[in-house]
This record gives sequence, C-alpha cells and structure tokens, in this order.
Amino acid sequence: MDNHQRRHKRIRAKIKGTKERPRLAVYRSNRYLEAQLIDDDAGRTILSGKMDDAVKLGKDIASRAKAAGITTVVFDRGGFRYTGRVATLAQAAREGGLKF
Repeated sequence: MDNHQRRHKRIRAKIKGTKERPRLAVYRSNRYLEAQLIDDDAGRTILSGKMDDAVKLGKDIASRAKAAGITTVVFDRGGFRYTGRVATLAQAAREGGLKF
C-alpha cells in the first residue's frame, strides 16, 4: 500500500457526510480536479463537478451547493496533500460561502 492510499484510508475512517453536512470529496488527476458533495448516509452524490482550474471549480461547487441549500460541508481531500490545487480549491469554496 503506498502513501497516498494510507492517507486516504486514514482520512475516510474519521469523516462521514450527512444530508445536512455532506462530504466534499476531491480527486486530483494529472489534468483535472473533480469535486463531489456526497451524502454517505444515503450513499448518493448530491452534486459534482470536473474542471482543470481549481479556483473556478471551488467557486462553482460553492454556488451550486448554496443553491441546493447546503452551507456547511466536511472536506475530504482524498489522500492528497493539502497543498497546491487541492488547497486552492478549498480556499475558493470557502470564499464562495461554504463552511468547513
């Protein structure tokens, strides 16, 4: 098991999304960032987005979440280090009005 998988497993053991406070899960590939708001109780994705720009994606997810009546989330960085594009997405989501 590599370091990324260990971090991801450790993070997911501690956090859980609910309907009132869904999990903002982030996936980072070499080219794109993907973000999803997930209700783990129901096992469904509330909304998702995929872009190559972290700032646009963070603001887009925040505005769509606010339109759906969601203001607070649990941030799941998916085993990725909280730096670079992941941190930029989180900061943009906070500026867009999400609390975590």
